[in-house]
Amino acid sequence: MKRQLKAVSLASCVALGLASTAQAQDTTLDVVTDPSFVPFEMLDQESGEMVGFDMDIIREVADRAGFDYNLRTMDFNGIIPAIQTGNVDIAIAGITITDERAEIVDFSAPYYDSGLRLLVDADDDSIQSIDALEGQKVGTKIGSTSYDFLQENLGDSADITPYPGSSDMYMALLGGSVDAVFYDAPNVGYFSQTQGEGRAKVVGPLYEGQQYGIALVKGSEWVEPVNEALAAMKEDGTYDEIHSKWFGGSSAE
Repeated sequence: MKRQLKAVSLASCVALGLASTAQAQDTTLDVVTDPSFVPFEMLDQESGEMVGFDMDIIREVADRAGFDYNLRTMDFNGIIPAIQTGNVDIAIAGITITDERAEIVDFSAPYYDSGLRLLVDADDDSIQSIDALEGQKVGTKIGSTSYDFLQENLGDSADITPYPGSSDMYMALLGGSVDAVFYDAPNVGYFSQTQGEGRAKVVGPLYEGQQYGIALVKGSEWVEPVNEALAAMKEDGTYDEIHSKWFGGSSAE
C-alpha cells in the first residue's frame, strides 16, 4: 500500500510539473520592436519577416524562458509608452537603459554595450567631434538618447532635427539636408559599411557608453526568466554565435 501511495504521489508530482511546463509554454506575450534599427531589427524584403540581432536574441530568450510571442512593430518613440501602459509585454529595439526609463518600465540585465557616434559626408573633414557641430545642421532620431544628448550639450547652438526613422536621417545626410548624423554607434557603423559605403564615414570618439536592455512592463513576472535565459546564452556560447552572425567576431572583441 505504501509503495502504491508513493507511486501515486510521484505520478501526481510529475503530472503537475508537466502541466506547469505546458502552461508556461502556452503563454503568449506581445513583443514590440522598431522596424528600422539595422542590424538589430529590419524587414527582410524576400520573406516579409523581421530579422536581425535583436530578433535572434528574443527568439532564443523566449524559447528558454518558456513563452511564445506575437511580434509587433512601431516607431521607436512609441515603444516605452506602450510598455508603460501595458499595451505590450516586452520590447526589444536597441533600447538604452536609463534611470529615467527605469522609473516606468523594468529592464533585463544589459545584453549589448553601445554608445553614440557621429556620421558625416565622406568628403567632409571639418567635423571631427561634437564641438564642431555648433552652427551646423544635425540629424538624429526622435525619442532617442542621442537626441537628449544633443539637446543637453548643444541646445540652440546647433540646428537639431529629429527624424522618425533612422533611414530618414541617413537620407537627409546623403542628400545634404543635414551636415551630420548623431546616433547609436552600431547602427551608424552598419550604415557606413553598407548603403553609405563610400558616401559617409564615422568620425570622432564614442560618446556616452551605453547598454541596451530588454524592456518589460513594470513588475513583470518575466524579468527573472528573461535574465536567466540571457545568462545561459552567454554561458553556453549562443550569445557569441548570434553576435558573430551580425557583427563579426565575438562580443568580447
